[in-house]
Parts: sequence; structure tokens; C-alpha cells
Amino acid sequence: MSTTVLITGASAGLGAAFARGFAAKGCDLVLVARDEDRLIRAADALGRAFGVRAEVLAADLLDPAGLDTVARRLADPARPVDVLVNNAGFGLPAPFPYNAVEDEERMLDLLVKVPLRLTHAVVPGLRERRRGAVLNVSSVAGLLPTGTYGAAKAWVTAFSESLRVDLAPYGVRVLAVVPGFTRTEFQERAGMDVSALRASVWLQPEAVVAQALKDLARRRPVSITGWRYKAYATAVRHLPRTLVAARMARKRRPPQGR
Repeated sequence: MSTTVLITGASAGLGAAFARGFAAKGCDLVLVARDEDRLIRAADALGRAFGVRAEVLAADLLDPAGLDTVARRLADPARPVDVLVNNAGFGLPAPFPYNAVEDEERMLDLLVKVPLRLTHAVVPGLRERRRGAVLNVSSVAGLLPTGTYGAAKAWVTAFSESLRVDLAPYGVRVLAVVPGFTRTEFQERAGMDVSALRASVWLQPEAVVAQALKDLARRRPVSITGWRYKAYATAVRHLPRTLVAARMARKRRPPQGR
């Protein structure tokens, strides 16, 4: 029985790496992103490299019509999706008080509302077939008070852990993927200055995906790549939240002139 995987934000970064990772396992793909031309090129390359079918579904998930289109595809019993990877997202360059509230709302919708809606669409089919998985891409930013992006990612992790319990009786796996700084387009698109970060903190997207697929097979609730980030995740459980919040706030600076 073939497995079909739908991936949001599939045209670049972790989404593209997830597409390659699942294709290497022989899975058929549904690639979702806004840039149709880029998706078509990716689908063609994956088909040639791995001999899998790669369907292109161009959609803006922040547009109600686009979100409805993807939700309907996930719920289509004639073309079942076995694995959903909620990966689409973006960040903002400034702390909450200095961003336009409209930008904050858009980010919150993409990081929280969209995965909630798409997961709700795919779950009935997974439960009925008693197989499949949901992977939600969170972030180590969600482990500590790191602004509204971190708050949204904390929701993603908590949502995943809760959903995992709800779906376990049906044989459906749920995994929160919790990467650290990863070499993708994310930072550039968000306008973040990461020049001061040491090379040792960076992860490659392929490494994050490889760890996630291992952890999914092992039925683990959370996937963290690299000993540094695993140690970080362990340490923050024991740090006083008020102290951490104060330290993180000092690191967040408003843009020049604000």
C-alpha cells in the first residue's frame, strides 16, 4: 500500500527536505506552497530522482479560499492522505510591541490556525483507516519565553503532545518536530540578523528531517536534533521562568528609530 504525504511550505527549507526524505522512502507527495512554478520544478525533480508521484497544490494558506482548498484535499476519501506535515511558517524581525498588529495576526494564523484547521481535516480519515501520522514543525523557540513566535510554537508542541494521546488508540502517530537554528531561507525572509551566531549552532535541514523520521518510527512525542539542542531542552525545564523571561527580553531589541 502506497503512502501519500502532504507537506505545507514544501517549496524550500525544511518543507523541501521533508519532501526529499519521504520521497526517498517511496512515498507519494502533495506539495503545498504559494509559488506554483517552484513547486512544479520540485515535483519534477523528485519524480525523476525517486520515481514517486508528486502532486502540486499551489495555495496561500492565509487566504481562506486557499486554506479551504488544502483542507478539502486532506479530507478527500477518494485520494487519502496518510501523513500531514504542517511546516509552513514565518517569523517577524522585531519584538511584539514594534510590529504591526496585522503582521502579528498573520503570523499567529499561519503558525496556529492553519495547522489546527488542516489537522482537523485529515484526522477523521486517519482515524477511520487506523494508520498515518501528523508531523507539526515547532521550534526550540517555543521552549522559552521568546516573543510571540515562541508563544505560537509552544502551542504547536503542546497541541501535538495532546493530539498524540487522543489518536494513539487509533494507531495514528503525532510528532512535534522541534528544530533549532536551521540553514534555510527563514531568517532572511524574516529580516533577522544572525551574523553573530556561531557556525556550531546551525543545523542542516536534512539532519532535522532524518532525526524526525527516526523519531516518528520510534513513536516518540518530540524530535530534537543535535546534542546541543537536546541539552538545551533538558536544561530549560529546570530554569526559573521569570529569570529566563528577563534574560530573553534583554536580547530582543526594537528596530532602529523605534
